[in-house]
Amino acid sequence: MPDLIAPGLRVLFCGINPSVYSAVVGYHFARPGNRFWPALHASGFTRRLLAPHEQRELLALGCGITNVVDRATVSADMLADEELAEGGRRLERKVRRYRPQVLAVLGMGAWRTAFGHRRASLGPQPQSLGGARVWVLPNPSGLNAHYLPGDLARLFRELRLAVESVE
Repeated sequence: MPDLIAPGLRVLFCGINPSVYSAVVGYHFARPGNRFWPALHASGFTRRLLAPHEQRELLALGCGITNVVDRATVSADMLADEELAEGGRRLERKVRRYRPQVLAVLGMGAWRTAFGHRRASLGPQPQSLGGARVWVLPNPSGLNAHYLPGDLARLFRELRLAVESVE
């Protein structure tokens, strides 16, 4: 799954890993039921609801997409801790290279496991990664029923407002 990335982005959204569906169609967060695109729109990151095949439009908005682990799986719980830790090391190198202002990790468990921050909570993190501020958001997968669409929109909006207040 190729990254959607460019130097100096405002926000680099980082999924855990691509779904098998996303890997087949070639677009991030493409699986039906994934709430990433609706959350971006409802939070004000985008003026309209983008479809996964329109993902390149994010670059003009200063946003990009990557993953902690490149390997596609049916669900993220199929990833081993070691795979997440190795993915975290690759992610840090990528962040150093592209220098986004904020790295938004979409999945608390992935952040905790990949970087050893076992007590991390949602929102801004006290530590940076590769020079970028880190913000942890819930995984928007439809399999993550802990967060309703309105909750995701509110949490994504908090990130958007924090980024805008620094610009």
